[in-house]
Amino acid sequence: MSQINSLREQIKPYQQALYEHSINSFIKSQSDLTLFMQHHVFAVWDFMSLVKKLQAELTCVSQPWVPKGSAEVRFLINEIVLGEESDVDQHGVIISHFELYLGAMKELSIEASPILGDFLQATSIEEILQKVTASSVAPSIKQFLTFTFESINNRPIEEIAAIFTFGREDLIPGMFQLIVDQLKQDAPKQVETLVYYLERHIEVDGDHHSQLAYQMMEELCGTDADKWQRATNAAIESLQVRKVLWDGIVTKR
Repeated sequence: MSQINSLREQIKPYQQALYEHSINSFIKSQSDLTLFMQHHVFAVWDFMSLVKKLQAELTCVSQPWVPKGSAEVRFLINEIVLGEESDVDQHGVIISHFELYLGAMKELSIEASPILGDFLQATSIEEILQKVTASSVAPSIKQFLTFTFESINNRPIEEIAAIFTFGREDLIPGMFQLIVDQLKQDAPKQVETLVYYLERHIEVDGDHHSQLAYQMMEELCGTDADKWQRATNAAIESLQVRKVLWDGIVTKR
């Protein structure tokens, strides 16, 4: 069995706990949708910092430019960044997935927490961590964000890549498919942008980006058993903290 397949086998129980989580059938009313999006928007946002950390570490983003690392890895991460940071909305307008999500919230008259706006003013990871600690966001959100940004600050790149690949890209599309099916039956015009966001996430992240991320993991870990074990542990932790976030939503109802 290849190393990446071994990793995927080891994290299956943790993924299964999320596939079977009550969050998958949670959205049954406007208030449920509001609660979900007001929590989940933080996960959409912090995901972008994981993406940019990978780009900063695996490609050259300074001047003068010099070749950095594997050209194959540079290609993989730059393609992922392009899709996440500069995708298109349903009208063909270039937009990031985070901004698309905010647009979906606005269309639904769902206000994002002012605390998110405060986080967006931070100019360093250290400042974000301080703001998260001092904020009044739900404990589940606080734990989730702290895990992400402490990982960005302190973990080796193969662990950050595993959090990105298996805690996010490899998991979310399958869960979102259930939500898309549900939303299409309830006020489809009102949720047009959200449904587009979810379907785009499934189309891009659930297939193409997942395969690119698997290739990136193989390039980063190679045949180093210690790297693969650390990556596996980081992936498991990311799935556990994702469950904390989902628990925090369903218990708020």
